[in-house]
Amino acid sequence: MSERSERTGGAAVQPYRREGATGKTLRFRFDGREYAGLEGDTLASALLANGVRAVASSIKLGRPRGVYAAGSEEPNALVQIEEPFPEPMLTATTVELYDGLVATGLPGQGRLADRPDPARYDAVHAHCDVLVVGAGPAGIAAAGVAARAGARVILADERPEPGGSLLGTAETLDGAPGCEWAAGEAAALAALPEVRVLRRTTVLGHYDDNYVIAVERRTNHLGAQAPADVARERVWRIRARRVVLATGGHERFVAFAGNDLPGVMLAGAARTYANHYRVLPGSRAVVFTTNDSAYAAALDLARAGVEIAAIADVRHAPGETWAARCAERGIEVLTGHVVTAAKGEGEVSSVEVAPRPEAQGSGGQAREIPADLLLVSGGWTPVVHLFSQAGGTLRYDEELGAFTPGETRQAVEAAGFARGVRTLRECLEDGAEAGRRALAGAGLTAPPEIDVPAAEEEPAAAPAEHVWLVESGDYGTHFVDLQRDVTVAEVLRATGAGLSSVEHVKRYTTAGTAHDQGKTSGLLTGGVVAHALGVDVAELGTTTFRAPYTPVSFAALAGRDRGPLHDPVRVTALHEWHVARGALFENVGQWKRPWYYPQQGEGPGEDMEAAVLRECRAAREDVAAMDASTLGKIDVVGPDAAVLLDRLYTNMMSTLKVGSIRYGVMCRPDGMVFDDGTVIRLADDRFLVTTTTGNAAAVLDWMEEWLQTEWPDLRVHCTSVTEQWATVALVGPRSREVLARLAPGLAVDNDSFPFMTWRDAEVAGIEARVCRISFSGELAYEINVSSWYGLALWEAVMASGEVTPYGTETMHVLRAEKGFPIVGQDTDGTVTPQDLGMEWIVSKKKADFVGKRSFARADTSRPDRKHLVGLLPEDPGVLLPEGAHLVDTSALPEPPVPTLGFVTSSYRSAALGRTFALALVSGGRERIGERLYAPVGADLVPVTVTSHVLYDPEGARRDG
Repeated sequence: MSERSERTGGAAVQPYRREGATGKTLRFRFDGREYAGLEGDTLASALLANGVRAVASSIKLGRPRGVYAAGSEEPNALVQIEEPFPEPMLTATTVELYDGLVATGLPGQGRLADRPDPARYDAVHAHCDVLVVGAGPAGIAAAGVAARAGARVILADERPEPGGSLLGTAETLDGAPGCEWAAGEAAALAALPEVRVLRRTTVLGHYDDNYVIAVERRTNHLGAQAPADVARERVWRIRARRVVLATGGHERFVAFAGNDLPGVMLAGAARTYANHYRVLPGSRAVVFTTNDSAYAAALDLARAGVEIAAIADVRHAPGETWAARCAERGIEVLTGHVVTAAKGEGEVSSVEVAPRPEAQGSGGQAREIPADLLLVSGGWTPVVHLFSQAGGTLRYDEELGAFTPGETRQAVEAAGFARGVRTLRECLEDGAEAGRRALAGAGLTAPPEIDVPAAEEEPAAAPAEHVWLVESGDYGTHFVDLQRDVTVAEVLRATGAGLSSVEHVKRYTTAGTAHDQGKTSGLLTGGVVAHALGVDVAELGTTTFRAPYTPVSFAALAGRDRGPLHDPVRVTALHEWHVARGALFENVGQWKRPWYYPQQGEGPGEDMEAAVLRECRAAREDVAAMDASTLGKIDVVGPDAAVLLDRLYTNMMSTLKVGSIRYGVMCRPDGMVFDDGTVIRLADDRFLVTTTTGNAAAVLDWMEEWLQTEWPDLRVHCTSVTEQWATVALVGPRSREVLARLAPGLAVDNDSFPFMTWRDAEVAGIEARVCRISFSGELAYEINVSSWYGLALWEAVMASGEVTPYGTETMHVLRAEKGFPIVGQDTDGTVTPQDLGMEWIVSKKKADFVGKRSFARADTSRPDRKHLVGLLPEDPGVLLPEGAHLVDTSALPEPPVPTLGFVTSSYRSAALGRTFALALVSGGRERIGERLYAPVGADLVPVTVTSHVLYDPEGARRDG
């Protein structure tokens, strides 16, 4: 904080507020001190009004930093909002002031909130004929033409008020202030039924087919007064037939000594503070410029009450009209001069000005001019971020000294200064023409006449001169990226190390990687690199413009997908029955699945081990039932459905007969197991694919990716039907008996209803599809009914006899006893079907399928690959922890200890009368019968390697 702000005393004092400023007084606190501002202020303008110069400090060097710009291009003034809710890394120039705001300056990084955010965030989709980005003169003109032709128009602008550059200038249109024209036009547009005007909305990214992402800040500016039922921020997902980018430009600075001191500011920003916010950013100013635009800023500031000590113009011949106007006001213009340094302790107190080196012979002398404000204009850079993101090429404009839009393959128009158009009158006309072109591209007819307001005549412009840095013997404080503390010295170090690409220099120095994404520093960095290499800036090009254009909060991106909605809880149609019977639940994907059903007796009741052993015995010796509704189910329909499945599964599916079922495995292109499940053929052109519970969405996405990107010629539709079916697995030696009672019209004997077939039947009076499938190795059926009737079916099964409900833990034990792997538990993304002992499922008849070629790689046939095997602890009561590693020595050597593999599943078995485990072990099948050791805590547990099929290896129990 500067000394002069200390001298201002009370919170209501705003010593740098211009006379005549009106608006409601707002109280706020910054860095522990009370201040006052006016309604319509940003935090930056309110701080400047109170004389606060140092707002933050730099991230690496800890140097004081002040307000540099007036919009989202601000590189310096990073703040943390403390109240009403903590939010880090905001720019003071975009934080709208509200009563009760509490904020602190930041050293380039912030703090996350320590409490839940109470605000709501949401997202909407929108479609339009024409999307106009930017509500400046060109954007409003383009939107007006499109809207008056009846087009569906969205006009989006990041500021609270429309007007763009008109907000910061004193320019007039039709004889009235330009900002009044903008406000009236925007209001008229918003009143049209097919037009949506989005204020406080930043377009972040422009993607293929004119898919555009924007974020609207709906209540941020209201603080504690924000209504709880209105989303704080909203993500707009817009699909537009045509896009007009009227995004304007950013002023850039010049690299000279001390160009980061508080009090150094972009000339156009100072003009905005004086005209729009009625705030004087200083008392006495020096202006440093390479072009005419700073003269208009200097004259506006002089009229506002700032003393302009001098204008240092690098050119020898500025615009004559501007020079004459300055002379009328007694402003000294130093042509052929540069600012060599901004000086001061903590903020600007004087400016050193000198003739340019080539002008030294003219007799000019270096001068030190007392000033508290230094206004810099190194030229203007069109905002081409979105155009570039849309795939557009850029071309270098020699006159402008910047890159402008070139060609694009998308239906995108650039308009106004974003296209390099200079004057206000030309921007209005160019915007109107862009609107006309957008209408034609959208197949609509533009109005026969396009009226644009009359702009005042602008002085003839003198050519700008493109100066990137002021030469010096020491570049240690010549900053090119203020946020990243990158200096000319660091850029020269990069080029000295042999880097000649701006992309490489960017990564070497981090220039352009901060929150401002190089808006003011990107082209400047390129200019310094070009200067160092002795090449033209046009040859270097630009760095890649990537979304987002400005930072966006994670809360906005998450929208309503947070808290309980971040990962939605899914339950089956039988859930309430499970809850009522005391089931404990396991999270599987998003599903709540019954884990086990502890019986409550007179004592403390069953623990998990006792309950699971009881459920396992019922399934192996009697009859048990499980809610299997969560299994993924995908309807695959179309003339080429069989072709698709043949390409995705390792085994043949096209030969499957209607009424039959086949187990299958999908692999990734690298040959590793992706998912497994069953394929049920319902008709010649229709299959029902089942997947693992947690992988259902991924498998459907996998199918769609191949269909849409590799095989679009296949006539197939894939639809998730997981939630449309409730499934009850009936398991055990008595399952046939129970099913016969429930479905008297269904022939359930083994000959009539063989394994891996399905039948339609009425079960408990409900239309059902019954499948002979077993994931336990026992005689088993899966009964599928509409989810509406799932509970009725389950209750009928439970009432049909002594049927024991069992959960996922019992299911895991039963399948592990049979050596059936679970994808994601017994696989880890590096396992092939052959590693699982499933060579039989890899077809040798098919010409190709996803992953087939990878099986021919030497790596996938190595003898030391990890194979799925069984493990029997020598102590049958020891339960190995899942994830335990395996070694072949009875004593651990010194680290690093080589591992042979690890335990994937470990259970206590009622059928085996002992514990057992499954594991992935290097060369496992060749190690059957060997003793290995599992380090568990301080002990080495001896285990014997065995086949992964530990129960009923002949499969005799499957048919009852």
